Amino acid sequence: MAYDLEEQEQLDELKAWWKQYGNFVTWAAIAAMLAFSGYKGWQIYQHQQNSQASQLYEALQQLKPTDVKAVREVSGQLIDKYARTTYAGRAALLAAHANYQAGDRKSATAQLKWAQEHGSEDSVKSIAALQLASMQLEDKQYDAALKTLEAKPAAGFEGLVADMKGDVLAAQGKKSEAKKAYEEALAKLDSGAPLHKYTAQKLDILGH
Repeated sequence: MAYDLEEQEQLDELKAWWKQYGNFVTWAAIAAMLAFSGYKGWQIYQHQQNSQASQLYEALQQLKPTDVKAVREVSGQLIDKYARTTYAGRAALLAAHANYQAGDRKSATAQLKWAQEHGSEDSVKSIAALQLASMQLEDKQYDAALKTLEAKPAAGFEGLVADMKGDVLAAQGKKSEAKKAYEEALAKLDSGAPLHKYTAQKLDILGH
């Protein structure tokens, strides 16, 4: 096929451009395709991870808390192999509860700290913080408990955290600070919830 002069000039310009930039364009296109494939592959991987973690978590829920050995084994698999899934944090909470009931406070503490630091759900982090602070309060580790409660609570947990702070401060003998915490808790808690009543009673004991 013969080209006229103008077409030939355009073709020569295209060849010159490709000679200079074609390699870059080709690699850019390959990189884009690889990135897309990687993204799709990551999605598939994530789906597989969640599916496998879900099955393990379901098995964990079927176990009795008193079967501590089995709870530790299954929750350990979830935490070790599926740490980025939502199920890992939940598993840590269940394991912490089982260990606490069995009197293994060291393991319970470690699992609660893991859930608070690595859990992918804000609600799990807040539950872990509350349970850990409660244990620290029992052990009279008041400063540690208050530090545990410093993290911003998940939505809906503000009242529970304020109430727990009130308990810690009251145990420290910091009456005025405890009262402020209980007042904050009452403002955040559902007025129809049982805890609202108990918090009000604690505030009454301290005196308005």
